[in-house]
Amino acid sequence: MRNPLVMALRNGRAFLKLKKRKMFGASTGFYLYGRLFRYVRPYLLKAIVATIITIPIGALDAAVAFSLRPFLDGVLVKQSTHSVAYIPFIIVGFTCLQGILTYFSLYLNGWIGCHMVNDIRGELFQKLQTLDVGFFDENSSGMIIQRFYSDPSTLQTNVLDNIKVLLTRFFSSISLACVLLFTSWKLAIVAIFVLLCILLPSTRIKKLMRYISVRLTEIGTEMISFYNETALGIRVIYGYGLSERRAKRFSVFQKEYIRPSMKYVKTQGWMTPSMHIIASVGIAIIIWYGSHEVVKGQMTTGAFVSFLAALIMLYNPVKNIGHTVMATQQSLLAAGRVFDLLDIHPKINDRPEAQELRGIQDSIIFDHVTFEYSPGKPVLKDMSIRFKAGETVALVGDSGGGKSTIASLIPRFYDVTTGAIRVDGVDIRDLTLKSLREQISLVTQDNFLFNGTLRDNLLVGNPDATEAEINDAIERAYLRPFVDSLEAKLETFIGERGVLLSGGQRQRVAIARALLKNTPIVILDEATSALDNQSEAIVQKAIEALMEDRTVIVIAHRLSTIRNADRILVVSDGRIIEEGSHEDLLAQDGTYAMLYYTQFKTKKQQSASLEALNITASV
Repeated sequence: MRNPLVMALRNGRAFLKLKKRKMFGASTGFYLYGRLFRYVRPYLLKAIVATIITIPIGALDAAVAFSLRPFLDGVLVKQSTHSVAYIPFIIVGFTCLQGILTYFSLYLNGWIGCHMVNDIRGELFQKLQTLDVGFFDENSSGMIIQRFYSDPSTLQTNVLDNIKVLLTRFFSSISLACVLLFTSWKLAIVAIFVLLCILLPSTRIKKLMRYISVRLTEIGTEMISFYNETALGIRVIYGYGLSERRAKRFSVFQKEYIRPSMKYVKTQGWMTPSMHIIASVGIAIIIWYGSHEVVKGQMTTGAFVSFLAALIMLYNPVKNIGHTVMATQQSLLAAGRVFDLLDIHPKINDRPEAQELRGIQDSIIFDHVTFEYSPGKPVLKDMSIRFKAGETVALVGDSGGGKSTIASLIPRFYDVTTGAIRVDGVDIRDLTLKSLREQISLVTQDNFLFNGTLRDNLLVGNPDATEAEINDAIERAYLRPFVDSLEAKLETFIGERGVLLSGGQRQRVAIARALLKNTPIVILDEATSALDNQSEAIVQKAIEALMEDRTVIVIAHRLSTIRNADRILVVSDGRIIEEGSHEDLLAQDGTYAMLYYTQFKTKKQQSASLEALNITASV
């Protein structure tokens, strides 16, 4: 039997459902580093200085190795230290200078990296806020955190560090190779051949390293999502005793994470020793051949020791190249994912000649609208509706019939599949998104509140609201007793997602910010369905204040809350099957009447419920 979690992880390899690039070749290394250069350009002078510094850092390795030749020749051959006594001090001086330059190189790279990451994160955050609602439906919070926050950090850690290391090693290798050739071209040929043999294993494991990096990132993304889900759903986890079950599920992630991790360990396990063995064989050959050259008088002892020192300094970083290869894979994958995000073209965007919407004068019309979340599965089917300006229209019906979809299409959270939605005769796709959404206030069953103060959340509706306007909205949303009961009043922190407030309080805060926004169109999507009777009565009075002199679309489950709507539309299976006032629909004795009497059983029970509701509201 297939493990569903493993299958989910495998299916998640598409990440953002974007077209994957070939991860090696011209489409990655040069291409991605070329794109990254755009973020280096503002700091080009510092980048040039950081690059130039790597030249002496690398070259000083060769200077240290080369200085051993005259020193040893003077001591061993001439049996004198007077003429070369200064060389140890020069070596110490070179090493100190190399250390100072390395510090400045690290500082400059760190400074450039921090600013680059800030710039990239800024662009990614802007992109995040332009993506379609469908993007957030299809991708987990863990994926979003990983791609939008963690990947830029990987770029800073790996890309710039790798560039510094590679440049330093490049210049070090060139200078050391010059020392080898200058000292003995015959031994240098052997040394370079061995060097190529050392590099061969690293070229063979590129594909495997790439696969390991992808797998670790995939599973890490799922684990981040799981952590986030646990934090947000902790009350449900405690309430249903899910801790043990979720711990078992998390252990599955851990097991899945171990497999690619161990593949990495095993790869490193055989690659590093093999490189050491090849290097030791090369050094042994050099020692054997070089000693013969010294005995025959073809090479001085100092030259031979200098050659060996340069060779070892050249081989040592190469033997540890496996770590650099892995880091390079991670940085290239992270860079590819970052640029994939930046290259996304949102489906919902402004057309070139989009108009500004200034308000609603006549109506909002659904003109033969069909809509599909998934191809071939229509949620709305050839639907035609007219919402007149200043009218209150209620949408009722069974769950899944398409009511909330209608509410989501008006502010263009999604675009219709066929047909059109028009405001005063203009297709909303010909209106700017900003101006369209500025004319709409949305109050839902689960309104999102931001982590901040009560004032911060009220000003979401109108950042420029005056104190008088804020107080008016508080009064009309029936928030005054609650605000006055708080020690810090409007400066009270309400916690992430408003967790420190009750359901009714959150709803009234949402209504108050909608009042402050003061838009001509209001959409109420199940705004009271999750509340008890007392909270519902208070919130309903706040909603009535919000509905005054506006075009209102109400989606309701509790039919008692929409009895006074100008029109009620019964939605079922993506179609309007009944339409009329409350009394007209009851008289038709159709679907609406069945729904209504199912809730209230008899007219006597209905009257008793309404009477209790009115008494509670007056209290």
